[in-house]
Amino acid sequence: GEWAFPARRFRASPEPMKTLTLFRHAKSGWDSPESREFDRPLNERGMRGARLMGMHARDLGLSFDHVVSSPAVRCTETLEGFWEGYGRILHPNWDRRIYLASGATLLDVVHELPEEDERILMCGHNPGLEDLALMLVADLPGDELRDSLEAKFPTASLAELNFEAARWSEIREGGARLARFIRPRDLDPSLGPEQD
Repeated sequence: GEWAFPARRFRASPEPMKTLTLFRHAKSGWDSPESREFDRPLNERGMRGARLMGMHARDLGLSFDHVVSSPAVRCTETLEGFWEGYGRILHPNWDRRIYLASGATLLDVVHELPEEDERILMCGHNPGLEDLALMLVADLPGDELRDSLEAKFPTASLAELNFEAARWSEIREGGARLARFIRPRDLDPSLGPEQD
């Protein structure tokens, strides 16, 4: 007899996909003697939160082709803690524009990311990171993940955004799907809201 194949449509190639993971620096110490805001280090809870997020990212199997970060001390220390938990070190590209940037400036940085890289981790500051996420993820009714991010993007939280786009330069407002939003308190209640 004849071979019977189920009627399935094959696409020539899968949809191009870019993944941008926004990582807010961990909790820093306001009572530190550093005179410059740029130099403010993490406190103990911040370091714990950063390590915990790294371990969780490893457990989820998250991987990154490229890391771009603000050079502020609290971002460099957050990434050090994250790599400790993650189990390997990825060397970031330091971009001064990310330091205390607006959402619009961060979008400019996104548009210039290396096109060959599919999965990028960006470490930075609020309110810019939160503004960027809310610009990129359309506000649809019933999107609880987006609603919780809009309520608060706490320190050391990760927001993973997926785009059906072949190039970073093509990314537009409202074009992302929020795939994950993970806060330290979701993993360890002792890193709760008063520690955000």
